[in-house]
Amino acid sequence: MIVNSKELLQNAKSGKYCILAPDYVDLDSAKTFVNTAEKAGKPIILSFAQVLNDVIALDEAAAVGRFVAERASIPVVLHLDHGEDIDYIKKAVESGFTSVMIDASMKSFEENVRETKEIVEFSHSRGVTVEAEIGHVGRGENYTDYQNSDSVYTEVEEAVEFWNRTGVDSLAVSIGTAHGIYKGMEKPALNYER
Repeated sequence: MIVNSKELLQNAKSGKYCILAPDYVDLDSAKTFVNTAEKAGKPIILSFAQVLNDVIALDEAAAVGRFVAERASIPVVLHLDHGEDIDYIKKAVESGFTSVMIDASMKSFEENVRETKEIVEFSHSRGVTVEAEIGHVGRGENYTDYQNSDSVYTEVEEAVEFWNRTGVDSLAVSIGTAHGIYKGMEKPALNYER
């Protein structure tokens, strides 16, 4: 069954568990992720990242994701991950994604607020949840040294202001986290207090 992420994330927070969000690139990978979640009896966030558009076009990704999610016996969120272009994100919403992420974290705080607010208004009017990023989560290839990574910690005060001004449903924050393979480093150094 296809759902949006709001209730699932609230349940995960109160239940103190996580929900996996793997990126799929075709029907086979989408089915594998959902079938595995079904066997475990767990919900899943089935993600498609904008950066994968060269592998599979957005309209194809939406059709594949909807096909698999609508037939699942568990809750499945169809999520656009790291959408960087407002028109692309809006197209994802119109194509049936039930959750979208706008990643304007590399822009100024004010521009991030402006773009996120636009996506929130557009998406919420269509029953779609919105995630945004504040601070910058480093990527594995340039995360070889914790002290000199491109990961910028999210400031708590900025996160509160950002949420108040945008109405976003969830935030991806940087606490020393990194994406991808951590070349030259065993694991990221996470700041749990942050």
